[in-house]
Amino acid sequence: MRPHKLSTILGQDNLGNVIWAKRSHRLPVVLTREEIKQILDRLSGISWLIVSFLYGSGLRLRECLNLRIKDIDFGYSQIIVRSGKGEKDRRTVLPNNVEAP
Repeated sequence: MRPHKLSTILGQDNLGNVIWAKRSHRLPVVLTREEIKQILDRLSGISWLIVSFLYGSGLRLRECLNLRIKDIDFGYSQIIVRSGKGEKDRRTVLPNNVEAP
């Protein structure tokens, strides 16, 4: 049996006791652009705005609900997400369709 690459990196001959992670058999559910358009067409007001941010900017729900007006930079068309996952700040795009409303 040929040694695994990891064993060469670690400088060990036998990695027989290692339990390898199993790959997930479930695929993520992804909506088509048409399905997203149908959802957005049925929403209005604050619900439409939240879903537009979730879809267009890739925000997580908690990040979206914690947004403040000072976190949105219309000049650079970006959103500053403060204390997101891992308590880190990050920048993401501001969707074009939410700039006017």
